[in-house]
Amino acid sequence: MAIGKIVIVGGGTAGWMAAAAMSRLVSGNDVSVTLVESEQIGTVGVGEATIPHFVDFNRLLDIDEREMLSEVQGTFKLGIQFVNWGQIGESYFHPFGNYGYQIDGVDFHNIWLKQRMEGNDRPIHAFSAETIAAMHRKFSRTEDFQRDDLPPINYAYHLDAGRYAQYLRKYAEARGAVRREGKVADVALYGETGHVASVTLDSGDVIEGDFFIDCSGFRGLLIEQALASGYEDWSQWLPCNRAVALPCTNDGGTLPYTRATAHSAGWQWRVPLQERNGNGHVYCSEYMSDDEAHAILRNNLDGEVLAEPNFLRFTTGRRNKFWNGNVVALGLSAGFMEPLESTSIHLINTGISKLVALFSLDGVTQAQEDAFNRLTGKEYARIRDFLILHYKATQRTDSAFWDYCRTMDVPETLQEKIDLFRANGQIFREEDELFTATSWVAVMLGQGIAPTGYNPMTATLKEPALSEELSEVERSITHLVGAMPSHRDYVQKYCPAPATMS
Repeated sequence: MAIGKIVIVGGGTAGWMAAAAMSRLVSGNDVSVTLVESEQIGTVGVGEATIPHFVDFNRLLDIDEREMLSEVQGTFKLGIQFVNWGQIGESYFHPFGNYGYQIDGVDFHNIWLKQRMEGNDRPIHAFSAETIAAMHRKFSRTEDFQRDDLPPINYAYHLDAGRYAQYLRKYAEARGAVRREGKVADVALYGETGHVASVTLDSGDVIEGDFFIDCSGFRGLLIEQALASGYEDWSQWLPCNRAVALPCTNDGGTLPYTRATAHSAGWQWRVPLQERNGNGHVYCSEYMSDDEAHAILRNNLDGEVLAEPNFLRFTTGRRNKFWNGNVVALGLSAGFMEPLESTSIHLINTGISKLVALFSLDGVTQAQEDAFNRLTGKEYARIRDFLILHYKATQRTDSAFWDYCRTMDVPETLQEKIDLFRANGQIFREEDELFTATSWVAVMLGQGIAPTGYNPMTATLKEPALSEELSEVERSITHLVGAMPSHRDYVQKYCPAPATMS
């Protein structure tokens, strides 16, 4: 059946990202895009930190970066600082971008490992422009420099997810998308195919569609409640199942990075926006009560509390089917992985990208459904493994929670990565896997997984030229960061939020 009506169930970040993309995709065709949401249903809104792929999503939509960041209280993000994950009192930085660059086909971290074992004590973060800039609270985009001999700056955003959804609503409605207010009271299926035919609102209005996008959050109104797609539970590896969110004032410093601080049964996020900080505590209810989690969060805020706490419950995992019949699930409807590496919005982004790549106005086919499910399943599993690594690679023995995480069995795919790195510093990245070698190296080294060797190809790289090349990389980064303004000054000049937002 040809597709003439696209219906999106649910708003929030996922719904309006889908509406923006689909309204742009079908522009010029006789296809309607309708989004159904209810003001009575709140959104989770924990995804206030992003990764660099999100910058590309906005560029694809031809969104003005300055305008968007101004409207969403946005700041820039160079990576994530992890505190107390390996051992209490330790911290490390997971940067965007790379450590150095390949030399004669050898990954930079292997060159660094060889030099480290030979007595060179320069830390690996000295070769990351993003890390050094973050340490000095500085920021600038690569476009601001007129030189091509300096390393590029890779960045993402911190943003108010609710305001971003509002921004995309204006974008989508300007391109023909229509918003319908109301709660979904019933879902009708075609008897012969089992596909969704229409949704009925609590007002009694019936909205028919040919293709549906489920952005209804944890409820999964279409993908689960109507189509019973099933759910794969990953809580044996990612045991946190609760979160409490609490915004607070900030000191105006607006750090250019997210902070993730491990506590006794989970971790706390800190996301700096222009006028406030987004904060939350992700924890496991088996080891910590709601009251204790709330108290820990309040006692570790950097400013004055601005709202009542918002408690969330979740089960980490994914739908058995992300695309089922004529329904595709995005965001929390598709699955949930805690925001430890800011992948929530990213998975919405890549879900939309896959949908756009596979979409056809001629109708849905089994081949489209199978391809989407296979590719999305692989992506979820790879991100899952990277998140598990943070819990598994710890030396903490101060609580029953960390004892469980440190000693738990992990998926074979993750254990293989750990074993390869321990043997010779090798990181094997599969196809279009999200996290790069730098990401895996940052977490493994940062949390105490030390290789016993390095790539033997490094023996072909001759001294003293090699040491001098590394010194030149370090000098270039020092020069680059030295010329940058402070992150606060950059934001205030480039994309200041309107005064009415404060």
